[in-house]
Amino acid sequence: MKCIGIESSAHTMGVGVVDGRRVLSNERSTYKPRYSGIHPRKAADFLSREFEPVLKKAVGKSGLELEDIELVSFTMGPGLGACLKVGLIGAKMLAQMLDVPILGVNHALAHIEIARTLNECKNPLVVYVSGGNTQIIVLEKDRYRVMGETLDIGLGNLIDSVGRSMGLKHAHGSVIEEIAKKGRYIPLPYSVKGMDLVFTGLLTEAQSKLENHRREDVCYSLQETAFSMLVEATERALALTKRKEMVLCGGVAQNRRLQVMLRVMAKPHGCKLFVTEGQFNADNGAMIALTANLMYEAGVRMKLSECKAVQKMRVDEVEVKW
Repeated sequence: MKCIGIESSAHTMGVGVVDGRRVLSNERSTYKPRYSGIHPRKAADFLSREFEPVLKKAVGKSGLELEDIELVSFTMGPGLGACLKVGLIGAKMLAQMLDVPILGVNHALAHIEIARTLNECKNPLVVYVSGGNTQIIVLEKDRYRVMGETLDIGLGNLIDSVGRSMGLKHAHGSVIEEIAKKGRYIPLPYSVKGMDLVFTGLLTEAQSKLENHRREDVCYSLQETAFSMLVEATERALALTKRKEMVLCGGVAQNRRLQVMLRVMAKPHGCKLFVTEGQFNADNGAMIALTANLMYEAGVRMKLSECKAVQKMRVDEVEVKW
């Protein structure tokens, strides 16, 4: 089925077109505040302006006409309310104009499904790391179960906050990763609560260390500490589930150091780590469209009146029928 997916959960207007499980196009435009976090209203205004040009670009690159689309999908949640509503309104408009079905997709679920599908994994342990989320997830029966997660802020939020304290512009994660290559370790708080993680103490101390330590050392230590916490909890989940496949997905999945640490940990367990290419780990429309196709093929249907923005929508709330 030819499906168009609209992603607008936070800072990115993404539009992707897929045919079945084949990605035809995946275009996006990202709101980039220079020295602050995401302001929901400003981000929503940006997404509104970018919706039409990104849509036209995605459809043009897909090789299809808009009239060829058979299914419209959008990010239903979680995310920033004002931003989610931009994609919701755009999707409703398209579905009514084309007279085709519409499906709302869970953002976290979409990150998992595109990584799992493109890597041809059957039932992997999932490590989902993004700005707002840090979760260790496994599929059991008809639902993704969260085995462990952050109890406060997401891993991406942690890194971005330290980046802003350093006066870095947008794309803090990739810049901090590069700076960290020249650093040495200094002690920072390490907080693992069973299967769960706490990052705020680490954030506060890292920001404090910037006052009298080299930023290279702070960046290196931040990554090593936060990633070690995540790897410890993940290994515990791996030992419990005995999965032989592991998928790393979400925006922070692009970090090479995190990939190396998880790969080294997984090897003695006979587990292989899978990471898809960067464009599918960053927020994007193709992941929404591909997941919607899986849902539709499994018999999931949604009325126009049921389409809404749900700011707090957990991945374990969604029934997985495929």
